Amino acid sequence: MRFFLTILIIALVSAIGEMIFPWWIIGIVSLLAGMLAGLKPGKSFLAGFLAIGIFWLVAALCHDLPNDHILSQRMAILLFKKPTYPLFLLVIAIIGGLVGGLCSLTGAYIRGISK
Repeated sequence: MRFFLTILIIALVSAIGEMIFPWWIIGIVSLLAGMLAGLKPGKSFLAGFLAIGIFWLVAALCHDLPNDHILSQRMAILLFKKPTYPLFLLVIAIIGGLVGGLCSLTGAYIRGISK
């Protein structure tokens, strides 16, 4: 239960934080959640990865669907030399997930050191 609650808290606070602060607020939110959640390091990484990965995927889709994938197709052509926008969106989600997961993992390790 704590695992799913941590995912929900990281995603919601990050969504609110990105409206006000720069994109890297997700790292601070994930770090604090990793410190306060009391999860083991592996579960903490997974919670941060899933929370931010899903959040960034949903945010990218919310911006991408209204304009018929024009920008994501062009970015996919620049990166992959092919207009595969689903792969581009997957890369966005993985990059965000790694940032959230590693910051949450760091928070879990900091909590372990400070005991």
